[in-house]
Amino acid sequence: MDEQFGHPDCPYCLGLGFVGRELPIDHPDYGKLNICSCRLQHMNTAKHNALLDFSNLGSLTGLTFDNFMPRGRVGLAPQQADSLQQAFNSARHFADTRQGWLLLTGTYGSGKTHLAAAIANETLAQGIPTLFLTVPDLLDWLRFSFSAESESSFENRFAEIRTVPILILDDFGTQSSTAWAQEKLFQIINHRYISQLPTVITSNYRFNDFEGRIRSRLMDPEIVTRVDILAPDFRNPTDEVGHPELSSLNLHNKQIFDSFSLRQQETALLPEDKASLKRALDIAKTFAKNPFGWLVFQGPYACGKTHLAAAIGNYQSALGAPPLFVGVPDLLDYLRAAFAPNSTQSLDRRFDEIRSTRLLILDDLDTQSATPWAREKIYQLFNYRYVAELPTVITTSRTPAELDQRLFSRLSDTRLCRIVFMSAPPFTGIVASKHHKK
Repeated sequence: MDEQFGHPDCPYCLGLGFVGRELPIDHPDYGKLNICSCRLQHMNTAKHNALLDFSNLGSLTGLTFDNFMPRGRVGLAPQQADSLQQAFNSARHFADTRQGWLLLTGTYGSGKTHLAAAIANETLAQGIPTLFLTVPDLLDWLRFSFSAESESSFENRFAEIRTVPILILDDFGTQSSTAWAQEKLFQIINHRYISQLPTVITSNYRFNDFEGRIRSRLMDPEIVTRVDILAPDFRNPTDEVGHPELSSLNLHNKQIFDSFSLRQQETALLPEDKASLKRALDIAKTFAKNPFGWLVFQGPYACGKTHLAAAIGNYQSALGAPPLFVGVPDLLDYLRAAFAPNSTQSLDRRFDEIRSTRLLILDDLDTQSATPWAREKIYQLFNYRYVAELPTVITTSRTPAELDQRLFSRLSDTRLCRIVFMSAPPFTGIVASKHHKK
């Protein structure tokens, strides 16, 4: 059916596409023609198809809010399911209001793309031009505009992306990191930020891994809603986060808060030692519920430092957010293994995974006998997490002043770091008859 005409079998317009209305001769609309419903339906369908072609959704047109599982698969930990529900609610709200920005982060297969596509399908159904692009495709789209085969100039295509009513950028962070690519992405982000144009971004990047200028825009809570999806890959739910190749938390699975002994039956234990254990336990429980800043357990060997650090890790793991729990000697061995000829990961890649992990628990920190290389890597690790203010738990038998002075300067910042001294002597599990001293 030609867009200029109605349906040829329409009994109202006889295929002309317009109909008149029976009105009094003195009515201001007398003699005016109106678009027939048969042609209007065709025009709406053509407009929707044009919007769909423009959107670049392709095979994602079947991803909607109705077929998304807001709580994920059966068996997800509460915190994982809650994060999915929050992402679903935020995406639904964005699609309804079409205001602000939405940033969805999480691992591969966690549901980010489904929710982003659901937003696009919803806004397209409302007749709002929406452009859905994976970031690598966006850059290829711009590069192609320089070719002779392109029907659109680079300037037109770039302006189209920057100003489209709703822009959805999927898989941010998988693109080439060339200077040109970074600059183009920043220009798009910056223009839409200044103009406050509705934008959705999905990424498996950790927030601190975003390029500095872009990260600064994404930090604005007045515009950006950030949701970190903690659920694992929907297609492979057994692929949990938590660095299973490095973390030794599974070896400490019995070290939970309920099994921590306050050693009340040890009559030879000084009251102040018992008090230090109770205080350390209370602080650890509070931190486990809401990991923020740095927490350092300092005291003699076998006084319970590792138990409390592992209990924090096990508490978080039970919520569906397992941390990286690693002894410092094991961490350094893991980094050194990257130098092996058969290593599948570079040192930089391994180091980046460790330093930027959501919650890091470092057991048995001691830099006294470390090589210069080891001291430098530990400092770099500390410095990164200090600047980024990433939650970190540390155990050490050394006083902070005995550590590398660069580490000491970070641990001395009471704004970020809390040092908990545990004065109790080594715990043997046996009620002692006299006070043991190391």
